[in-house]
Amino acid sequence: MKNRNHADHYHHGQKKTKPGREYIYGINPVFEAVRAGRRHIYEAYINQASGTQQRIKKLADYLGRMNIPVNWVDKGRVLDLAGTKEHQGVVLKVKPYVYQNSELLWDRPRLLLLDNVEDPHNVGGILRSAEIFGFNTVLLSNKGVPDIYPSIVKVSAGATEFLDIAKDASANSYVKTAKEKGYRIVACDGSGTTDIHTIREKLAGKVMVVIGGEDRSVGQYILNTADFVVAIPQTGRINSLNASVAAGIALFMLQPKIPGTEE
Repeated sequence: MKNRNHADHYHHGQKKTKPGREYIYGINPVFEAVRAGRRHIYEAYINQASGTQQRIKKLADYLGRMNIPVNWVDKGRVLDLAGTKEHQGVVLKVKPYVYQNSELLWDRPRLLLLDNVEDPHNVGGILRSAEIFGFNTVLLSNKGVPDIYPSIVKVSAGATEFLDIAKDASANSYVKTAKEKGYRIVACDGSGTTDIHTIREKLAGKVMVVIGGEDRSVGQYILNTADFVVAIPQTGRINSLNASVAAGIALFMLQPKIPGTEE
């Protein structure tokens, strides 16, 4: 069977690209990709019919100041490049996302691990919360979690461009190494017996937070290994929170303390 790599494996909203390039779409993702300055940027394509919109004008001016070539094209061309109607009139041609080597990340005080999060929209939403709440280092399992495709960049509102993300080992392997490196493991799971409100004060030092998916939650090995298996208290009648919403709440509750804000 033919191997499916980053260049030829894609999800809904991410058209197949040639090796060495892909197309980020959406006003915020394009702006943040340029602002972050991490990717090589080739050029931008903007729907000429959108040229009078204030946000498009502001973005075009910014691209010009950053010396990025701008091609004013028709709507069909933008749609073809983006592969989705979610482009908001702009596409940025860039090199594919560059992952970090996880071996270089074990000095970070807070790590976020995604295990079995299969839905790209959930991944993007979680990464957006991660950046906002100070979890700037993210480990993605190399099985069962999608790559950082433009569809995920779009859902994350460009947060991916500011995160250090590794995807070079299994979730279990990451956890084994984290334990060896002295991290406390906090697994978020609906079956958890520890109230998430009760543990923040117990998390001095290095911490790894593990988030699972909706269809397949955090793996059993990790649940057995974790120092804490936490749940978010619920008083409503439906079964559970959406994975990205639950992750956002958990990351807010467990975010690193900001110096000078402690009581």
